[in-house]
Amino acid sequence: MDSNTNVGAFDIHDFIRRALAEDVGDGDHTTLSTIPESARGKARLLVKQEGILAGVEIARMVFAQVDSSLTFTKLLEDGADIMPGDVAFYIEGPSRSITIGERLALNFMQRMSGIATKTHRIQSLISDTKCKLLDTRKTTPGFRFFEKEAVRMGGGVNHRFGLYDMILVKDNHVDFAGGVSHALAQVKNYLKANGMQLRVEVEARNMDEVKQIVESGIAFRVLLDNMTPAQIADAVQWIDGRVEIEASGGITEANIREYALAGVDYVSMGALTHQIQSLDLSLKAMQ
Repeated sequence: MDSNTNVGAFDIHDFIRRALAEDVGDGDHTTLSTIPESARGKARLLVKQEGILAGVEIARMVFAQVDSSLTFTKLLEDGADIMPGDVAFYIEGPSRSITIGERLALNFMQRMSGIATKTHRIQSLISDTKCKLLDTRKTTPGFRFFEKEAVRMGGGVNHRFGLYDMILVKDNHVDFAGGVSHALAQVKNYLKANGMQLRVEVEARNMDEVKQIVESGIAFRVLLDNMTPAQIADAVQWIDGRVEIEASGGITEANIREYALAGVDYVSMGALTHQIQSLDLSLKAMQ
């Protein structure tokens, strides 16, 4: 993970502070009532399911936030292949602090590892092609940074982070604007008027829209939406490398290879972040 923990308006440390406040409230009364203040202990992060590890650095930040006196010993890096029985890290120090941070660290790691594992599995289906796997904005509100980091750790590529870092003209924009040509003319005027140099991607639903988009000269990438692999192959041939090509809509693990072999540069799948199963990980006290 990048050492820069403040991404745009998003501050990781502040997010962790708020997540801990949500969990701990006015105190972890179970821990406070059962574990002596003087007790010290050690625990290990035990892997219980095969996959790709993600969120180790976030877990480290969680425990550091709980108690800076804790010692975190990392054994495995984010993005590592893992098997049942592997140990990702040890955490040692005041037993109360370990218990207080346990659930939040696991929440981050289990979900992120699930996303990384799914991303890696799907990317491996097209790894021998030029096509790359993109995520989308179909993320958990407030948790987008971590989910996109997990995609990257699994071997995928991040699409735009939000509505502010790229112009992506989609079907509703086109329809509300009165058509592709009107929408793109408005984009050109907006960028010029505001002195902005944002990259522009435009969604196309048919070959007529593809031609308007490419010939406008404003787009660096065209998004082919809900087209069959055969339709996409025709579009790829007509575009002939003039812009990047992304395919989206109706793409699954069962058919992603067909789309990749049709010649697109990218395939985007919302399922990477909104249809996932968390990986089975556990923090176990060591006697």
